[in-house]
Amino acid sequence: DEAGLKAVAAEVTAQLVAAGAAVETVAVPGVGEHLVARIPGSGGAPAASSGVASEAGEDAAADGAPDERPLLVMVHVDTVHPVGTFAPVFRVEDGRARGPGVYDMKGGIACVLEALHRLRASDAGPRRPVTVLVTCDEETGSHTSRRLIEQLAAESRAVLVPEPALPGGGVKTRRKGVGVYRLEVRGQATHAGLALEEGVNAVVELSHQILAATALSDPGVGTSVTVCETGGGTASNVVPERAWATFDVRFTRASEADRVDAAIRALAPRLEGAALTLTGGVNRPPLERTAEIAALYEHARGLAAEAGEELEEGMSGGASDGSFTAALGVPTLDGLGPDGGGAHAAHEHVLVDDLPRRVRLFGRLFETL
Repeated sequence: DEAGLKAVAAEVTAQLVAAGAAVETVAVPGVGEHLVARIPGSGGAPAASSGVASEAGEDAAADGAPDERPLLVMVHVDTVHPVGTFAPVFRVEDGRARGPGVYDMKGGIACVLEALHRLRASDAGPRRPVTVLVTCDEETGSHTSRRLIEQLAAESRAVLVPEPALPGGGVKTRRKGVGVYRLEVRGQATHAGLALEEGVNAVVELSHQILAATALSDPGVGTSVTVCETGGGTASNVVPERAWATFDVRFTRASEADRVDAAIRALAPRLEGAALTLTGGVNRPPLERTAEIAALYEHARGLAAEAGEELEEGMSGGASDGSFTAALGVPTLDGLGPDGGGAHAAHEHVLVDDLPRRVRLFGRLFETL
């Protein structure tokens, strides 16, 4: 919904400007617009923190000069919910804020904005510059924003992603990568009774291919190949000439992505006369827990401990734009948004009591990294 996305972007722009940012708009005709907001750093020494890992707060470049690379905060304003899904659109009840995309991920956006407002009001500001990238196409694969994401990440010291927290409030130090494929089969139509032997049944061929593709799953290493949609045939007395299926692939390792991708591309017809056409591929790499990501997590964990809170870590089966930045070797901490539930569902919500904790954590990250 281009008009809706632009309206949300306009509100976020106003909030960013009020927080002291210079905002650049990148138009995406037919989709919406991306925003690149830049907030200057104070240039001071890191604010005191509680026993955080030094690797995460490293503030000198290899040549000994101060490391002035910005922090990159990545958010998206799009949601999977069509307009009109929620009525009323936004409400707070029983300690839960409900609305379209409130958990994934407008709650996270609100926490980032509030933290920036509070720093500005205190005349402190973030220690190093902060770049906030606001995209409008994350839910559809980040096709128009990926290049911008990778460009900004390459210039950054670390990446913070306020996607939803794990249940219970934990952050995400690992994510599965995602691949989406569509396999189309062409056979030969014929009368199912008069000339059966002249036909090539596309549905039967597709059945062979579904079994071959899903057999590539390896739950022991977190790899799954799931058939999600199928179709084929035209009438109950006609041998199907065409059939198709889509596959969702999830993996925790880049090596598994390569293995499954190569095997799916090597699928060959089982029935004589059948032909296969494959489209799609890997659209997000996995976010793998590196030493740098572990150090960034320990830094955040120490900041949470200042307030007597325990910040757990874990893995998500879903993907985010943080996967792109982690694959470039940039330390990335995901799942920093508020706790809640119901992502992509009608009961989507955030826990109101968790919002102040997330605001505080973002503020301390901005002060100490």
